[in-house]
Amino acid sequence: MSELKLTSLKDIKLPTAVLALAATPEGKQLFAACLDGGVYAVPVDSGVPQKLGKHESYASGVQFLTKTNQLISAGYDGTLRWLSLTEGKETRVVKAHSFWSWKLRLSPDERFVASATGQYLAGGEKYEPAKEREPSIKVFDTETGKQVAALAHTPPVLSVAFSPDSKHIAAANLMGEVRVWELATGKQVAAWTTPDFTCWGIIKSHHYVGGIFDLAFSPDGKELLACGMGPMVDPMAGNGKQTWQRFAWAENPPRKVSQIQDADAGAGLMEALRFHPEGRHFVMAGKLAQGKWNAALFESSTGAMAHSLDCKMRVTDAAWLTGGTQLALSGATAQEKKNKEGRYTDFGRIKLFTVVPGLVS
Repeated sequence: MSELKLTSLKDIKLPTAVLALAATPEGKQLFAACLDGGVYAVPVDSGVPQKLGKHESYASGVQFLTKTNQLISAGYDGTLRWLSLTEGKETRVVKAHSFWSWKLRLSPDERFVASATGQYLAGGEKYEPAKEREPSIKVFDTETGKQVAALAHTPPVLSVAFSPDSKHIAAANLMGEVRVWELATGKQVAAWTTPDFTCWGIIKSHHYVGGIFDLAFSPDGKELLACGMGPMVDPMAGNGKQTWQRFAWAENPPRKVSQIQDADAGAGLMEALRFHPEGRHFVMAGKLAQGKWNAALFESSTGAMAHSLDCKMRVTDAAWLTGGTQLALSGATAQEKKNKEGRYTDFGRIKLFTVVPGLVS
């Protein structure tokens, strides 16, 4: 049976951690949202980053609009920023949230951009999450910057995704609560909770930890994939099960279709989830706590692991390049101490892999 595997192609260093990643369709230019608030252009050939814009705090999201040659970035300053690559300047700033933007996603038709937010505040003496102080998901028109939807959830909402036809939007939070809305009307059309991505801290802290950190609709739009980290004995250790689950979201009630096989899973926080352009595989990647891998390819039809590797870094985002023949993973290595010149070594990373066929029995 023909399968896919990843072989290392290039290792690009950036001065600071990369929190989100985007790319041009031909894969020659990458864009990185970084820990220093900067939004960088990173040519694949040279690997030399060029700062294009800046947030007042961490830059947590970046999306590239192919039709207008623009970037939209998001940050912990709660703003969305439009940057024209043609003009080489920032063209719009929208104050989207009073708290951080956790995740930024672009609709497939490029008409809308969605940002998820939410702060964990104690809602009572048992430290249950308080109700949201602002809508947890906001959607904006990419052409005008006008807000077109504000959707309610229970904060903090850590992930958001558009359906392939751009008609539905899904979001999930720290407590494993998933919701889906019809974008045109704002009507909630599905809601369910999975306990396999969260747990209650009883050691060192008393609150929920874990969460669903990324979502992806299947190419046909009928199913929704979620990734994150399973429950932990010590919730502050970050060593819960590497987890993905797949749901038939449009069924009533929504149904779990499949999940990662126990034999495949180590321990760690999974933060990035992307279907291959051909739809037969998806990649999941993140931070390794215990085990052998922190990035892996899975068969879409069976959920079986096709290939895995340890990237030797924490992965925060992923992007398929050149029609799926290459994969870019972004993130950071451990930050080392200052060198003799008084500066930190570059610890941000974008690692490129060639996607090649392999034969497995």
